[in-house]
Amino acid sequence: MTEAVHRDDRWLGEDLDLDAYLARIGYIGPRAATVETLRALVRGHTTTIPFENLEIILGRGIPLDLESLQDKLIRRRRGGYCFENVAVFAAALERFGFGVTGLSGRVTYGVLDAGTLRPATHALLRVTVPGDDRVWICDVGFGFGPLEPFELLDGRGEFGLGDWRYRLERRTGALGAPLWVLFQRSHEGWLDRHTFTEDPQYRIDYAVGNHFVSTFPRSPFISRPYVQRFLPGAHHILDDLRLTTEYPDGAAQTRDLDLVDLPKVLVEVFDIDLDEVDAATLVTGPWRAN
Repeated sequence: MTEAVHRDDRWLGEDLDLDAYLARIGYIGPRAATVETLRALVRGHTTTIPFENLEIILGRGIPLDLESLQDKLIRRRRGGYCFENVAVFAAALERFGFGVTGLSGRVTYGVLDAGTLRPATHALLRVTVPGDDRVWICDVGFGFGPLEPFELLDGRGEFGLGDWRYRLERRTGALGAPLWVLFQRSHEGWLDRHTFTEDPQYRIDYAVGNHFVSTFPRSPFISRPYVQRFLPGAHHILDDLRLTTEYPDGAAQTRDLDLVDLPKVLVEVFDIDLDEVDAATLVTGPWRAN
């Protein structure tokens, strides 16, 4: 007996303005669910839609309903963090005919083997292609790529996507379940960026995680602007008033900004153009009192 698939189990692809989304990410290829299409969609989304938490800094919440996300990420050409990016990307993949399952990860960034357990607040996707037995991971909401999907394959070791280097390890998690660790080569060397399991996640699960990271007093997203733009040759990061650019060869440049420079930097580096009211609110810096 086939289990019924309810609307709440899916990504609401039928509600997505697909033409507008594809124009937003610059995709003009065939609308067929193939590996080549998947690679192009990941690259387009990752390099076009920035990672950002500015709505929280501006004193607003982060709604995850698809209409709100389309208005923000597509019509107003803003960015978002993982829950926002993944929701829109999953809806697009569903429209194309890919198999899409939500996953969750724990961002580790160097504490993987230090005995520190962080909450599972990162969203990513398990994707399959019709007629193809391979399983792909699409991580469009991390802010640091990858530029393409990568195959979920034990023993793969180090691999490159564009000029950026990654490493995937399969470990054993709690109760013997598989635990995957993604490493990325940065200016600090090999850095464990997150772990993830293959337990399915749904939109309601992401709503819970989204509420936590956007409201919890110790969440890193409520205390300062955090914006990223990932490109084939550079990774730009705005963390509070510090702007860093990293390159695939491990080189990095960092400079500190004045508060009044933030709106201009957002436009020129991150392609985020705030309206006058939001730009003024950002520059007055009430978030710096947090």
